[in-house]
Amino acid sequence: MSDKPSVLFVCVHNAGRSQMAAAWLTHLAGERVEVRSAGSAPADSVNPAAVEAMREVGIDMSAETPKILTVDAVKASDVCITMGCGDTCPVFPGKRYLDWKLDDPAGQGVAAVRPIRDEIRKLVEGLVEEIAPEAAK
Repeated sequence: MSDKPSVLFVCVHNAGRSQMAAAWLTHLAGERVEVRSAGSAPADSVNPAAVEAMREVGIDMSAETPKILTVDAVKASDVCITMGCGDTCPVFPGKRYLDWKLDDPAGQGVAAVRPIRDEIRKLVEGLVEEIAPEAAK
């Protein structure tokens, strides 16, 4: 078991918001945090508009695939962040749960996804500062 914090991002399809959040956390925190994402009803592929919006900021999500939410993924995570999945995320004692209210990028073009991407970045930056601040140099 790792001593670094672990975060699970959950949305319904694991095709937009949770994928962007996982990509931001990986980009901003690097090896300081274990990152997972999953969906309660995963889509067949990641939202192309989300992939393009992240590409615009230098983050490649093109190889990502939606994953099903499992009890094991929740158990293995210190922080579970839901994004519109309602009550489908299993709740375990001792876990920290956050619910980020974000617009759903499903069916949206890149222009509509950009503000969602940027809002997710702000939320992830706050999370990184809280759970995995960089060591003082």
